[in-house]
Amino acid sequence: MCESSPHAHGDCLNPPQARPLGRRGFLKLATLGGGAVLLGSFLPRTSWAAGKTDALLLSCMDYRLVHNFGEFMDGLGLRGKYDHIVLAGASLISITDQFPDWNATFWQHLGVAIDLHHIKRVVLLDHRDCGAYKVAFGEDFAQDPGKETRIHAKALLKLKDEILARHPALAVETYLMALDGKTESIAA
Repeated sequence: MCESSPHAHGDCLNPPQARPLGRRGFLKLATLGGGAVLLGSFLPRTSWAAGKTDALLLSCMDYRLVHNFGEFMDGLGLRGKYDHIVLAGASLISITDQFPDWNATFWQHLGVAIDLHHIKRVVLLDHRDCGAYKVAFGEDFAQDPGKETRIHAKALLKLKDEILARHPALAVETYLMALDGKTESIAA
């Protein structure tokens, strides 16, 4: 039917590119294009790394302390200036072989933070009543605060030594946080 003669609903013999764009067609096209641009402005955008942060934080995944971890880093003057690695047990990876993938993940992330963001400082932050320590050792260290401090200090200081052995230019800080957010520095 369209191959032989023009008819009422349009010009089927000419491709759309060859037909003139009328006022109605132009308005449809302009509306469609404008809508696409407007919708594009609401889409999430990729935020590229600025190239430098000051530190890398390794903390546990404990939901009870997520807010406290951020407040602690704010108190160190690092708001918006640090990368964050979250691993169950945080420094636990240094004293147990139960989670080799976590260990590898930490070292890979540390390497990326050094290469991409040029960090100069690592903050290791463990916390009391850590479930990952219970899983790894089958013992509730929270029942004996002195023993709990010693096991966390052992892990924190061992990981600190391992970091410094691989990356001697980095500053490494070690902390243990209580469930109320109070934090103590762990020194050798």
